[in-house]
Amino acid sequence: MNDDPTYRRSGATGGAGAFVVVDQPNFGVLGPLLVRSGDQPLRVAGRKPRLLLASLLLEANQIVGSDALIEVLWPARAPSSAVANLRTYVSALRGPVAAAGGRIVTHPSGYAVEPAAGQLDMLLFEELAGRARAAGHAGEAAGHLRDALALWRGAPLSDLPASPVWDGRLRALAQARLAAVEELAEAKLAREEYAAAVDDLRELIGEHPYREDLWQRLIVALHRGGRRAEALHAYAEIRRQLVDDLGIEPGPDLRAAHAAVLADERPGRLGYRPPVPQQLPADVPDFTGRGADATTLTRLLTGPPARPGGDRPPVVAVVTGPPGVGKTALAVHCAHAVRDAYPEGRLHLSLGGTAETPAAPADLLAEALRSLGVAESALPASAHERATLYRSLLAGRPVLVLLDDAADAAQVRPLLPGSGCAVLVTSRRRITELPGAVLLELDALTPAEGGELLARIAGAGRVAAEPEEARAIVAACGGLPLALRVAGARLAARPGRPLRELRRRLDDESTRLDELRAGDLEVRACVELSYRRLPGEAALALRALGLLGPGTVPGWVAGAVLGRHGGDAVVDTLVDVSLLRLAGTDPLGQPRYRLPDLVRCTARERADGEAERQALTRVLGGWTSAAEHAAARLPTTLFSVPAGAAPRWRPDDELLGRLTADPLTWFDAEREALVEAVRLAAAHGHAQAAWGLAATLVPYFDLHCRLEEWRLTHRIALDSAAAAGDRRGEAAMLRGLAQVSLYQDRYAEAAGMLRRARVIFRELGDARGEAISICGLGAADEFSGRHRRALGWFRHALAMFLAEGDADGEAYARQAIGRVHLSLQDLGQASRWLGEALRLAGELGDDHREGCVSVQLGRLHTLTAEPDEAMRFQGRALDIFETLGDRHCGAYALRGLGGLHAARGDRSHGTAELQRSLEIFQQLGDRSGEADAFQALGELYRAAGRPMLAAHYLHRAVELRSRLRAGAPAAG
Repeated sequence: MNDDPTYRRSGATGGAGAFVVVDQPNFGVLGPLLVRSGDQPLRVAGRKPRLLLASLLLEANQIVGSDALIEVLWPARAPSSAVANLRTYVSALRGPVAAAGGRIVTHPSGYAVEPAAGQLDMLLFEELAGRARAAGHAGEAAGHLRDALALWRGAPLSDLPASPVWDGRLRALAQARLAAVEELAEAKLAREEYAAAVDDLRELIGEHPYREDLWQRLIVALHRGGRRAEALHAYAEIRRQLVDDLGIEPGPDLRAAHAAVLADERPGRLGYRPPVPQQLPADVPDFTGRGADATTLTRLLTGPPARPGGDRPPVVAVVTGPPGVGKTALAVHCAHAVRDAYPEGRLHLSLGGTAETPAAPADLLAEALRSLGVAESALPASAHERATLYRSLLAGRPVLVLLDDAADAAQVRPLLPGSGCAVLVTSRRRITELPGAVLLELDALTPAEGGELLARIAGAGRVAAEPEEARAIVAACGGLPLALRVAGARLAARPGRPLRELRRRLDDESTRLDELRAGDLEVRACVELSYRRLPGEAALALRALGLLGPGTVPGWVAGAVLGRHGGDAVVDTLVDVSLLRLAGTDPLGQPRYRLPDLVRCTARERADGEAERQALTRVLGGWTSAAEHAAARLPTTLFSVPAGAAPRWRPDDELLGRLTADPLTWFDAEREALVEAVRLAAAHGHAQAAWGLAATLVPYFDLHCRLEEWRLTHRIALDSAAAAGDRRGEAAMLRGLAQVSLYQDRYAEAAGMLRRARVIFRELGDARGEAISICGLGAADEFSGRHRRALGWFRHALAMFLAEGDADGEAYARQAIGRVHLSLQDLGQASRWLGEALRLAGELGDDHREGCVSVQLGRLHTLTAEPDEAMRFQGRALDIFETLGDRHCGAYALRGLGGLHAARGDRSHGTAELQRSLEIFQQLGDRSGEADAFQALGELYRAAGRPMLAAHYLHRAVELRSRLRAGAPAAG
């Protein structure tokens, strides 16, 4: 190259020959790894820390997963301490990274380095290259490109051993550098700096000796620079190389450049002026929303200016999205917005990608050539020859080509011009195979945009008069412009009909698609165009997924639908054709998918066969299997009821183990889907699946106090079991609902359900189920103040647990008996029973039960005036519950600790702990616990000499308890 890479164009003077020494950023990967502060290099000791920092810098400002980092650091075999070692290396890097003006961010899945703006050579290079492409003239572009290339100090990370993890990023960097060098040569050609362009191109050809496009540019540069003989010699040289080394002749573009030299043709010397096509469809007069998308697209289309005679590669943009999302409307709108940038014409071709037989590329090329002035008799016979002529006619001409409704990349590729043009493609398929193409994926309109479009079609006054109905119509249309246009057209055709009537009709999903039809506009038909092109498994998956409701689902569900492990390829097929949307990634790192609402309605209409019914059974079984696997790892499983005999489909063991390794995170991620699965099972008559899954969710709901979802799932499943005559399911759901009522201090209601559950369990011969119900009856009496009666229930249950050999039940019953004796102030008996319960919990390895017993032993030692022991037991309980994530039980330990600290005179700690417990009780709806916390705080403030505050808290305690005794809900 004739530009010294140590220098760059001066931004201060802008003079053509003014250069200054480049200031390298503080972080560098474009060469040996560089970290410095000011002019001083910073030492990063050790190969592995340097490899780690290099990996983070290559993906700067993005989280790099721990697995990928471990693979870089230990490519052969990672030690068992790899994760711990990785944390150590990250800790060691924080100092030098901070000194260089950056920071390292820790994330549950990995780490990220965030350098200060402009302080990483790789990002600065990409920014400068981007500025060059957006520059308004060739001189400005050349300046930015020189600055960008001056940042390169050699091969990226040349001082470190290579890693396969880096390969993709390093290849992209190498390609970006090559592109920048090519673009600099182009800019020099545009500025008629032919000699400099020749030097650049000869250096590139030395690196890539068989690149015909580089040789073509070299020939053009030599020819335009008045070096015709050298241009002819260059063609002869590359032809000899291609023929001798590869056995092929030069391509058509290279031959055309040679022919131009032979004819000594220069720009402007040909008298022929081809026609300028003006084929854009009319712009959409009521185009609405899409502000960010339209800005992105128009900026892309008006990027590097297309100059006559230039060799710039075409701009290619692909607008994709689900049926009816408005791809063509956006493309046409943006094409009109940038029409002045393409004075040589606007071509429009309809590719028929959703038709039964999409248009053939040869026919489309013939249509385009006729539009460009080629007579029918002059059309070449083959598609290849037509494509060559098409590229030749468009070479160097700023023409915008709109390719609407493409089937796939193979259909589009022959229609890409060789240079100087922009190509705008719309497709339901996510076409990502076209080199250099930018994908713009459209989603539904926002509620505000949807409301605006509805108002423009149906009338702003009508929409403003019924805003709630308008919002509901937009929601029912899924924000799809096609559906909104149909709904608006129906309203416009009936000016006297209120919006609430259309809303009522759209509320019913089973008939919604019938309503979204007006003239030749129909949502169902639009979606079915894509559905009909699906292969068999993908079609089945779509129909079955349509049954699963509007929530998101993880990818493994596709495997359950198909009855085999590994449904990723089918999921990818549906995503690629925009019938399934990637909705994000959950905390477990698994992608989640959602069907667009109206696609889901269309799919569900077709899901009425045996294959779909079996698929639904497998999905429900898969959810139950996964929930059972996760629930077994939770600390609170004492009173869980077996999920029954509903059919199971089990996800792959490796996948299941990975997903449920952290069971609470899995339940948190899948909570909405699991609740919907219970509802879905009940709605389709799968009573066993409904109550079995609801029962499996109890340990999670219990641990996180999700009482409303607990009640909802159990109520749905109870109704389903009762309708199916499933007595075991009915008893299990009654028992679970009674537990919720106990937690919410509705003791009479709980007792009624427990008595019904006990009768059914006894009829079924289920002694354990009956004993659990009896324990519930004891708790209802205990919390209602009927302690002697409660003792009778608990002793009865204990005898049944002993007879069944149920040690877990035995531990609970002994704790409950001790707890009642404690309330009766019978401290000797309390100590005996609680001691036995603690011993049993230890033998069973039941940490949660140990925590519950420890709370009661803390109370016991408080009553026996042994504060140190009381503190020890309450502290142990709090540690256990916080470790297990049980906020509810932890609140009881906090309340005990708060009272103990207050009694010792440490009112600051006591107040804080009591307030924390009060907040948790209030959040979880435990009114009894809330009343006790109010009481303790009132007594603390009274002892502290603050009578007004004490009176407030004590009054709240009295008020709550009176409401509880009366059976009324307490005021929040």
